[in-house]
Amino acid sequence: MKIGFIGLGRMGLNMVTRLVLGGHSIHCTARTSEKRADAERIRAVWAESPAAMIENLSRTDDPGRQSGKADTPRIVWIMVPAGETTQTVIDEVASSLSPGDLIVDGGNSDYRDSKRRGTALAAKGLRFIDCGTSGGIWGLEKGYCLMIGGAEADVRCLAPIFTTLAPPQGWEHVGPVSAGHYVKMVHNAIEYGMMQAFAEGFALLEEQGDDLDLHRISKLWNHGSVVRSWLLELAERAFAEDPHLEALAGHVDDSGEGRWAVETAIGKGVPAPVIAASVFARFSSRRPDAFENRFLAALRNQFGGHPVRKSSR
Repeated sequence: MKIGFIGLGRMGLNMVTRLVLGGHSIHCTARTSEKRADAERIRAVWAESPAAMIENLSRTDDPGRQSGKADTPRIVWIMVPAGETTQTVIDEVASSLSPGDLIVDGGNSDYRDSKRRGTALAAKGLRFIDCGTSGGIWGLEKGYCLMIGGAEADVRCLAPIFTTLAPPQGWEHVGPVSAGHYVKMVHNAIEYGMMQAFAEGFALLEEQGDDLDLHRISKLWNHGSVVRSWLLELAERAFAEDPHLEALAGHVDDSGEGRWAVETAIGKGVPAPVIAASVFARFSSRRPDAFENRFLAALRNQFGGHPVRKSSR
């Protein structure tokens, strides 16, 4: 298939590479021209702007084409940061497309934004798919798990693209527009909780006092235990590279889905204490000398006489 692709970050570039290797014709652009060399290295067709890229999608003189007709609909896949950036790119793309053309948001957008965007684009005659994408930097090799929201006919139209990007049985049409990003939000919220449980468990092992080999333990657990998983395989790799994780700062970012999941759980009255705690734990990681922790230390000192001065830490 012939599609346009906007966004060549670590994930987007690997996705385009996988698509090109799968025989698709990918016309791409990015927010900076610095990505041109990357695009040309993987044999994607570079354009200087979204409008120029969409114009390329309208051409019928691509080498190897079997027909003189332009591809219908024109398809543009967007893979940029969620929020204002995604909205800006969608607006720019929509201004160059025609009724019947199709936009895919494969980033980590808030499902509520996707629902609103789907409605707004439909009013212009444009089709929209929201695609939750999981796989990280390993997706090029292993494939991406794709959670797809949109009209059934639109999803069928892109089936060859989804099949190339995903491993066997790795993509699914989960519901109407916004369902893809809703499912991805919940997926990532579960991931937060699993990661936090592993973090706390390995912290207990690290503090045991007998110099336990965390690499060997994580490797052991990946063979037959009920907690074996890809996350644990990644932990095994991390401990092999750095047995006590001394080279890393304990700062953990979040891409938004955990927050949105907590907001949604509150709105729907669904108890989600593990997910909520894991989100707040990430916030705490960014505040190593946070006021609230100093406040707790101050109170403990007041009633128990346990001062911890900065100079003694």
